[in-house]
Amino acid sequence: MRLAHLGPAGTFGESAAFAWAPDAEYLAVSSHSGVVAAVAGGAADAGVLAMENSIEGSVSEALDLLIHDTDLAITGEVIVPVEHCLITRAGTPRDAIQVVYSHPQALAQCRKYLERELPAARVEATLSTVAGVERALATDAAAAIGSSRAAQRFSAEVLASGVQDRAGNVTRFVIVAGTDAAPTGSDKTSLAFKTAHDRPGTLVDVLSDLASRGINLTKIESRPARDALGIYVFLLDFEGHRGDAVVAEALAQVRPKTSWLKVFGSYPRA
Repeated sequence: MRLAHLGPAGTFGESAAFAWAPDAEYLAVSSHSGVVAAVAGGAADAGVLAMENSIEGSVSEALDLLIHDTDLAITGEVIVPVEHCLITRAGTPRDAIQVVYSHPQALAQCRKYLERELPAARVEATLSTVAGVERALATDAAAAIGSSRAAQRFSAEVLASGVQDRAGNVTRFVIVAGTDAAPTGSDKTSLAFKTAHDRPGTLVDVLSDLASRGINLTKIESRPARDALGIYVFLLDFEGHRGDAVVAEALAQVRPKTSWLKVFGSYPRA
């Protein structure tokens, strides 16, 4: 199997890829859209997308790709513990740091630490945490937020570990491929929809079709539909497989109440 992930080597995306398929061949790309393109174009059999973080919430780029830009299906998920480090070129003192580089999600997950410990340093976003480390090592008076694995890869110095703002920081990644997974008895289904009518109770009507059948909703959120201001796509995760009789029955009841519905896939729960 060839598995695409947000790279380069040393990112948490690579860690997720390894956790999902330790024996796979890995293809590092520079963006989530690149992951989708690699799978859709046949360069990879499956791809890894960061979906949500326990501190910063959902990764909007990945959600929007699934909603608008691809028909790839979610076939699995993996939860990766995330411990961020403050990384510098060897010999750089903390009080000399003027800029900190990293991926926007990593910077956001360490916002309070940076404001407290490096209040005078500016932050600059990079395409990945590893790209941030590379930039910091090539820049005077610079640091990066990244993994200890990235620091080891570049023989960089770790000034501080565990700099994320909350303990227990984890990121949920999903695996996308041409088809979703067969039922296992411990599954999850993800979908998106727009309500058919703009009136009170339309969202409740959809949710009631799940609740009345004992289907446990595990996540709900919304994203702009890109049609007009105030029009939203609702995203749901719930327990069960779309092939289960009770889920199939619920989806049959829900579909006429929507103007658009897309099942991203059913897959084993992590």
